[in-house]
Amino acid sequence: MNTLKTGMLLAALTALFMMLGLTLGGRTGMLIALMVAVGMNIFTYWNADKIVLSMHHAREVDAASAPEFYGIVRELAERAKLPMPRVYIVDQPQPNAFATGRDPNHAAVAATSGLLNILDRDEIAAVMAHELGHVRNRDTLIMTMVATIAGAISMLANFGLFFRGGDGRGPGWAGLLAVFVAPFAAMIVQLAISRTREYGADRASAEISGKPLALASALEKLHRGAARVRNPVAERIPATSQLYIIPGISRGKGDSMFSTHPDTGNRIAELRRIAGAMPEVAGAAPMRSVARDASVPVTRAASPKTRRSALDPLKRD
Repeated sequence: MNTLKTGMLLAALTALFMMLGLTLGGRTGMLIALMVAVGMNIFTYWNADKIVLSMHHAREVDAASAPEFYGIVRELAERAKLPMPRVYIVDQPQPNAFATGRDPNHAAVAATSGLLNILDRDEIAAVMAHELGHVRNRDTLIMTMVATIAGAISMLANFGLFFRGGDGRGPGWAGLLAVFVAPFAAMIVQLAISRTREYGADRASAEISGKPLALASALEKLHRGAARVRNPVAERIPATSQLYIIPGISRGKGDSMFSTHPDTGNRIAELRRIAGAMPEVAGAAPMRSVARDASVPVTRAASPKTRRSALDPLKRD
């Protein structure tokens, strides 16, 4: 159902783009706009992961530098039958995580130090399974395409508005209306697709980790943490908010056409429903404990007052 809905929304976004190009510049204008959009898509397809990781100053880790965290991702990737993604940690206090990369063979997953500090092992596994769900569902590519088309619509609308001017010629009232309405409509469609993909990744987490209630618990903690702690990247570039498992910028409660993510309470309710129907969920067997792998040492957690996650690779001696 999510795939069908996403396909319909993508078709609507593409039709909106084509209609705007046709309204403003006829067939020639539509062709030029299409060529520009294709060029933007190609550039973004090859470089989006590098751009996203660079803007977060993400640090790549491996089995030596972050054994438990890396080990969890490795086991989840095996369960999901995915190639091992590159694993990153972002030294940022807001608890959050994201995935990027053009396809499963070029994927990367990242968690912030804030997330590793407040979640237990099962919750971290559930969150990273959510991110691998995005990879498996190719959401990173889909959202890159959506963001590029939406950006092209805004660019084309600005172009049409700018060139309305000096000689009295312009796109006319219909074109002027399209200039103002199209970017807004594109934003609404983009956000709707983003919300749809989040529900799909939540379900994928339940299938991969086998612990939907661990993700529900993690989402509750992340929601509270994200509301209290600023995310400088999301504040500087609001469009990045859709990358994260929880919006990087705190919004009001409830589902809204202007939100990048579904309401956290609704997501938790859906995960509880999935947990109740767990026999129907493929791959629902519990994860093997990373602690049993002799190659992945376990660090004992501190007392609750000074607790830092045993998976926190940024702790200092």
